Amino acid sequence: MSELTVKAEKLDAGDELAAKRAEFVLDGPEGAVYLDGNSLGALPVAVPGRVADVVGRQWGEMRIRSWTESGWWTAPERIGDRIAPLVGAAAGQIVVGDSTSVNVFKALVGAVRLAQENGPGRDEILVDATTFPTDGYIAGSAARMTGCTLRPVEPSEVPGALGERTAAVLLNHVDYRTGRLHDLPSLTAAVHAAGAYAVWDLCHSAGALPVGLDEHGVDLAVGCTYKYLNGGPGSPAYLYVRADLQERFDSPLPGWNSHAEPFGMRSEYAPAEGAVRGRVGTPDILSMLALEAALEVWDGVTVEAVRAKSLALTDFFLECVGTYVPEGRVECLTPLPHEERGSQVALRCADAGPVMQRLIGRGVVGDFRHPDVLRFGFTPLYVGFADVERAARVLAEELG
Repeated sequence: MSELTVKAEKLDAGDELAAKRAEFVLDGPEGAVYLDGNSLGALPVAVPGRVADVVGRQWGEMRIRSWTESGWWTAPERIGDRIAPLVGAAAGQIVVGDSTSVNVFKALVGAVRLAQENGPGRDEILVDATTFPTDGYIAGSAARMTGCTLRPVEPSEVPGALGERTAAVLLNHVDYRTGRLHDLPSLTAAVHAAGAYAVWDLCHSAGALPVGLDEHGVDLAVGCTYKYLNGGPGSPAYLYVRADLQERFDSPLPGWNSHAEPFGMRSEYAPAEGAVRGRVGTPDILSMLALEAALEVWDGVTVEAVRAKSLALTDFFLECVGTYVPEGRVECLTPLPHEERGSQVALRCADAGPVMQRLIGRGVVGDFRHPDVLRFGFTPLYVGFADVERAARVLAEELG
């Protein structure tokens, strides 16, 4: 037994989150090592039974009564309040629904409208130049619709790029390729100092590390729920609008669900109060209630404990890779300092695509990002240290 195998056993024995693994549907100890939770989280064991109840009883037997008697109508705000503590927000500021892309559009156009309402001349949007492509596409459309120019900027260069013309800035909290964690507090402060509004994409940070939306005065934020929040494929995203901005938030997608009188069927639109303004149309109830069941795995868990384990897992993986993998075969793209690291490790590898396929064939599931990146995500609620050691050992064997 190698020293790292022994170390993994000791780390697993002292893991305060180890019991959470039993709350997920996972292969046994001889099965797959799942390191792709940053793309799709594992299935929580409570979800199938809950979905069966929603379909069979709430829909099948109660039918339309479930909008009131089963709480369907209030699910977007209720589940938003369940997510709120995981991103450092007080209740009443998050609404669940639609996709991340749709919520990026709502948040960014809403932010520009807030800026332009404050005074003339705010006609520029800054967007993270390293962003996930869809965010860039949406930002471009938002710019065209609001009469703004779009300027892609590296996150570290944002403070120097801000000016009197800046209306809004769209940034990713964690870079999806490299796992780099950007400095949300200081960048948000810089955006505010310039008189602009900060919109953050939390897809790769929510459920993996502390965000502190309220603490750091973030204006608007969006995020998906199928990664570290384990909501399932296509589970609805969420929109955060800071409480003191909600009265002025002018959504570019007003719908009957966000109307002050949704069943009044008025021809004129009057926005509802609070986070409800972020709603559009009929909620996607089946996936939304599956998400609600999935979020129960967070009972008794703090984001701080998750962050501590995340850093320990990624540290140990880097140690194992450094020990096992032949020198020069991979290059780590993920920052080593904890304050700059999300919950994934990205390794540059010349033949990354074929290597990842071989890893998956041997039960180590990560993913490949074009052109040469092996990406491994570490979900602390169900990934253990023995998983990490095995993944690095198999990687070394495939690269040897």
